[in-house]
Amino acid sequence: MRTSESKRDHWARRIGALVAALSIQVLLIWLVFVGSALLFFWMVTEVFVEQEKDLDQAAFAFVGDFTTPEFTDAMYFITFFGSKYFLIFGSLGLALFFFIFKKWRFYSLKVISIAATTTLFNQTMKWLFGRPRPETAFLEQGGNSFPSGHAMIGGAFWGLLLYLVWTNIERRWLRWLLSLLLVLWILLIGFSRVYLNVHYASDVLAGWGAGFFWLILAIALLKKIQQRMGRKIEAEVSEE
Repeated sequence: MRTSESKRDHWARRIGALVAALSIQVLLIWLVFVGSALLFFWMVTEVFVEQEKDLDQAAFAFVGDFTTPEFTDAMYFITFFGSKYFLIFGSLGLALFFFIFKKWRFYSLKVISIAATTTLFNQTMKWLFGRPRPETAFLEQGGNSFPSGHAMIGGAFWGLLLYLVWTNIERRWLRWLLSLLLVLWILLIGFSRVYLNVHYASDVLAGWGAGFFWLILAIALLKKIQQRMGRKIEAEVSEE
């Protein structure tokens, strides 16, 4: 009798801990979702309504203290991993990798659809806002400046990897380690754009805000589609 009661208590505690963990995870996702939207609209207000330049000037002054030939070479290397060339082939390669494994094939759709829609939204917003790039850029870049494509599209790409790591890796220490490294990598890519003077800091912050907002929304929408497809397949199998 005591053994059965202790087992029930054990499972009750485990279920309680799981529910608490899921609740915290959902809360964090909502905080990032809402925070990303607020960050984007804050940058829009600061740049286009208030026409405030203090943040951008302070950021350029800050990165100027780090300017050395060696550090510049490192920034050129890092910024490549948010470029359109890397993101195109990186997204296709990642989608192909997931397609090989049957249980992960729906991830291929997530990678391609999120990359394509984020790119479309980014280019549309660049056209709508029409903000020129800084005149002090270290290298020539085409297109407008706001929001940063490296921050928005690259943030969504690496953010999707962060989501996949967090939801699929069971070992807690490895999940945390890889997640922290990916967060650091996203921050470095954004930093490289300001360091190289190809974007204002407000461009990068707006790009992160828009990218993470759309990433969370797209993942939720794709999850709904996946669930409906699963129920449809189950219904067809049962009818047969």
